[in-house]
Amino acid sequence: MPAPAPLLDVYSQPTLSTLAPSVLASLGVGGEANRLDLNPSKKTVILLVDGMGANLLARNAEHAPFLNSLVGTPIRAGFPTTTATSIVSLGTGLPSGAHGITGYQSYVEEADSVFNWLGWHSAGKKESQTDSIVPETLQPQATTFDRAAAAGITVTTVVPSKFDGSGLTRAGMRGAQFAGIQAYGDLLARTVAASKSAERTFTYCYISEIDALGHVYGPESEPWIFQLMLVDRLVEQLAAALGPDVRLLVTADHGMVDVLDENKIDFDNTPMLSKDVLALAGEPGAGTSTPEKALHKMLRTAGAPNWVTACGSGPDPRASSRDCSGPQYIPSITAGSAMSSPLLPETWVSFVDRSNRDCPVSVDSTAP
Repeated sequence: MPAPAPLLDVYSQPTLSTLAPSVLASLGVGGEANRLDLNPSKKTVILLVDGMGANLLARNAEHAPFLNSLVGTPIRAGFPTTTATSIVSLGTGLPSGAHGITGYQSYVEEADSVFNWLGWHSAGKKESQTDSIVPETLQPQATTFDRAAAAGITVTTVVPSKFDGSGLTRAGMRGAQFAGIQAYGDLLARTVAASKSAERTFTYCYISEIDALGHVYGPESEPWIFQLMLVDRLVEQLAAALGPDVRLLVTADHGMVDVLDENKIDFDNTPMLSKDVLALAGEPGAGTSTPEKALHKMLRTAGAPNWVTACGSGPDPRASSRDCSGPQYIPSITAGSAMSSPLLPETWVSFVDRSNRDCPVSVDSTAP
């Protein structure tokens, strides 16, 4: 087995949570950190392409010539690399440990269940639970859209209509005028109109099909490649329609990778892993579990070199989250962290399988 990769503090580098504050600083909003060193601009559009990581884009340059012709700098997504977390990190300018959306799913004491943040409901249910898990209470910090609007900037989110008033929108994207869309055509039309509607504008738009086909068929499959070609053409059309007076930044919330079968540990088919575990949540590659007994069993089953805790790595599980937990920040490292329930200070241990070294955690930010 190869030696464990060195630990990495993702937030020591620019991440998705630094993108919108950098945009605000470039628009003249005081008190915002411009870690990406963006030049001043009166009008900026951010297009987030779900699942289009920098590594995937670079490997498939021949299918996306326009995107790959643009000048860009890879940035880190943050931890964990998943849509719900990344969307709120972009919207708030905060890492996941500060905004509380700590994965695709988390165990939430108030809901007494594993909670799905994308749908804002308990796992296995379909009805939104915004009345009981109030987004503005869970994530009370002003969003970057709030801050831009307070500075007199016209702010618009151009996203699928179904997201209007959703829990995730209220938690991470509130403060902007909502422009619901149905397809690429009205995305182009509404984004261009919003970006040119005032002297200073900040417009955010989002598309999800790259991610959807990556989940259904796999990244770099034939359907995925055809979709990438369509997205490349879409971005080319958008850039042309915006013109030289509007800056376009293209980014992603995460990349995607195929994990080999020999690098997988099947929780359902390993009974000893489920004993003493209240719930399994988080990501397929970065799950969360408790209590400490379960961590010992996971270490024994998976092998110490494949697991790490927030305070240490290797065979010593005693460096558990009880020694270093806290709701303010997650030490974002390549293999795991300590995290808390977003509403109550209960501690959970996050872990990932480190044996797949090719997992892309960077996203691409480009500006024509």
